[in-house]
Amino acid sequence: MKKSVLLGTLTIAGLVAAAGSAQTLDEVQARGSLNCGVTTGLVGFAAPNASGEWEGFDVGVCRAVAAAVFGDPSAVNFVPTTGQTRFTALASGEIDMLARNTTWTFSRDVDLRFEFTGINYYDGQGFMVPRELGVSSAMELDGATVCIQTGTTTELNLADFFASNNMSYEPVPIETNAEAQQQYLAGACDVYTTDASGLAATRATFEDPSAHVVLPEIISKEPLGPLVRHGDHEWGDIVRWTLNALIAAEELGITSANVSELAAGTENPEINRLLGSEGELGGMLGLSSDWAVNVISVGGNYGELFEANIGEATPIGLARGLNAQWTDGGLLYSPPFR
Repeated sequence: MKKSVLLGTLTIAGLVAAAGSAQTLDEVQARGSLNCGVTTGLVGFAAPNASGEWEGFDVGVCRAVAAAVFGDPSAVNFVPTTGQTRFTALASGEIDMLARNTTWTFSRDVDLRFEFTGINYYDGQGFMVPRELGVSSAMELDGATVCIQTGTTTELNLADFFASNNMSYEPVPIETNAEAQQQYLAGACDVYTTDASGLAATRATFEDPSAHVVLPEIISKEPLGPLVRHGDHEWGDIVRWTLNALIAAEELGITSANVSELAAGTENPEINRLLGSEGELGGMLGLSSDWAVNVISVGGNYGELFEANIGEATPIGLARGLNAQWTDGGLLYSPPFR
């Protein structure tokens, strides 16, 4: 689910240098729509439904940015990308932002010249095995065949984990989550490894999810979030503060149901600044004063997006955990709107 820190570094850096100086907001507004890079299909995060309409947690971030810019969450072109193609698509200008289960790393930020605009999901790499194998720990995987998406940090983490524990494995290279699912279910590999959220999403699509076990070990830190090109800080600010608006709205008790009412003005100055009844925050971004009202109206605040797409009541069944608000023992925390 995460792109290589090595592949095509010089080429990507050159593309960013060429595309990064453009004024992305002007281009997006002139086009009339946002080009948002997403995965080729991961249920709960980004996948087309039976009607062909894209939906999911990451899709919600794309629609929120479109709402901030246009006041219209449908003004988005979703561009499916693989672990091998996503960074080239962003660097070349084919997409305006990437919202695709992508891990924030040093080399991606600095060497590949991308700007991560925040974290919308704190994750870690795990392992899934068929229950019939009788495996209860990743420490029992010596000699296993492992389905692994090539060109990813997952691939690098896997090699580190097995080497540090003096175990061996046989990689079964795959490119997309759909291919991994097919190979894993066909018995081409004993184990599938990727981010734990991706394992939960994949497992939920199986005919009998209970026949598969996600092992308890988490072997890495995988902070996932949207990213843009270096060189256009104004556009980066829009994507960053759109995500922060979703996070802050949950903390402040602003929901899709009450945002219109609260936008008329409250006794809380931060709510007023965020929703535009006080101050000029929208103008600072080059957007309308009600930009955040439009953002929150799409699918609600961060918590509403989480629960509707990947929460415990959905087939994905993810608990908030580290992705709870800081006031509830999690890591979610937005800088102040002032």
